[in-house]
Amino acid sequence: MTTDTSLPIPAFSFIKLDKSGKPGLVAQRCTACGAAYADSERVACGKCGARADKLETFTPSLEGTLHSAVIVKRGFPGVDVPFISAVVDLDGGPTVKGTLRNTGFEPENIAQGIRVKVCFDDALGRKDKQGNSFIAHYFEPISA
Repeated sequence: MTTDTSLPIPAFSFIKLDKSGKPGLVAQRCTACGAAYADSERVACGKCGARADKLETFTPSLEGTLHSAVIVKRGFPGVDVPFISAVVDLDGGPTVKGTLRNTGFEPENIAQGIRVKVCFDDALGRKDKQGNSFIAHYFEPISA
């Protein structure tokens, strides 16, 4: 009997898996101007134009503040609606877009400024040609 030991494939370049398969985020910060980006492959700073040698890789916080959110009521085939598309300012790091889950659709539950955390889950059941699963990020409110 064989056991499948393959790790899921990150759906975004800023999601990295450690050796045990635990997901996390990776980001870059410009040492010239302080701008932060949710990826690790930039060749220049989008804010000041500094070259890659001025960009340092770091692990951003998995907590942040909801910057904006919108309830999406129409989607592409295969995407369940409604869902909440959110933009989150991670603590000390970049701004990241993703889906906000487990909040309900009441305006007070998706108000700007609420505290959220990054979570990881299967990417809607998507698989590559070899049948490997993808993993994606999403946000959930931090319980008080």
